[in-house]
Amino acid sequence: MNARRLISAAALTGAVALGATALTACSGASAPGADEDGKLHVTASFYPMQFLAEQIGKEHVKVTSLTKPGVEPHDLEITPKQTGQLGASDLVVYLKGLQPAVDKAVAQSGVKNTVDAATLTELEVHAGAGHEGHEHAQEGEPSGHDHDHGEAGADPHVWLDPAKYAEIAKGVGAALEKADPAHAADYRKNTDELTGKLTALDTEFKDGLGNSASKTFITTHSAFGYLAERYGLDQEGISGVDPESEPSPARMKELQALAKKDNVSTVFFETLASDKTAKSLAADTGLKTDVLDPLEGITDSSQGADYFAVMRSNLKNLQKALGTK
Repeated sequence: MNARRLISAAALTGAVALGATALTACSGASAPGADEDGKLHVTASFYPMQFLAEQIGKEHVKVTSLTKPGVEPHDLEITPKQTGQLGASDLVVYLKGLQPAVDKAVAQSGVKNTVDAATLTELEVHAGAGHEGHEHAQEGEPSGHDHDHGEAGADPHVWLDPAKYAEIAKGVGAALEKADPAHAADYRKNTDELTGKLTALDTEFKDGLGNSASKTFITTHSAFGYLAERYGLDQEGISGVDPESEPSPARMKELQALAKKDNVSTVFFETLASDKTAKSLAADTGLKTDVLDPLEGITDSSQGADYFAVMRSNLKNLQKALGTK
């Protein structure tokens, strides 16, 4: 397991400032676009960014997500019309490195007010995100998609660590304050409330997983590196950071041996990606299956209606699979 690279208070302050200074200040009491409905028009790249904008902006914002419910974010394609619409947004909130199509569209749209969540916390490289047989993000793309997950193979799934998600929330809050200074006090209040809830969730995970009998879990793709590192667990992904990549036969054998060695009871699958490989591995090893949701989108099949509900379902499922000492 990688050692956590802690962020100093000064670095975090700088990250929040970067999120704010990335915006062009609005003149007057109203933000651009507010002449239509009185709201700040925010475009979010996918659900975790949408959730932050909605929770912090509340009644002052109108949030549109580029990734519709049920669409796997890694595979999102953006039309020229959507790219043009991006340019009319008052603010775009995205996570560079997760969705190459979004990164390209933001660059082409000419939109000036943007917040890149990847600049608001420190991205890390996690073991388990590049095993033999599914490193095609670096060695070629059999699926035909360009899955560039940032510099040096950094893991973009930061929202699954409540502490890191809170860092991003602070940056998004600062960005909203800069874009719409008339409602800055509300944005600060809402940011404080949200980060308080995320701190409480972090405590729930620490308490809930601190006495686990097993520390290893197997999941469809390597989205849970930050969560595993935060709470002292070991993630083993069948695939890498791209859920559509195919594991090699050698990787499948490796996982079978690891499951036996580490007393793994469960193979986790997720709601937006195929569960075929996970269920095949479980059948071959006599293991159970359950859901561990990477929260890349909310659908009717999600185990909860929002970020907090799904994260608590993830905690419950991990506790059941890992057991207690």
